[in-house]
Amino acid sequence: MDPKTNGTPNCLVCKSTSAELPLVMLEYRGARLWICPQHMPVLIHNPTELAGLLEGAESMKPADHHD
Repeated sequence: MDPKTNGTPNCLVCKSTSAELPLVMLEYRGARLWICPQHMPVLIHNPTELAGLLEGAESMKPADHHD
């Protein structure tokens, strides 16, 4: 588990735990992180909004959609 969570997985954005919301685990730069379904769209469509919460987010590009 990520040491930032003190052993309890929680959403990297809203800090909700799995007792409150489903969490999806992701691995990034060797660390295990969790995100809830409500904030998954931010990770996909606006990752720069995670700057300060996710190392390197400020340089991430949003998903390239061909709608």
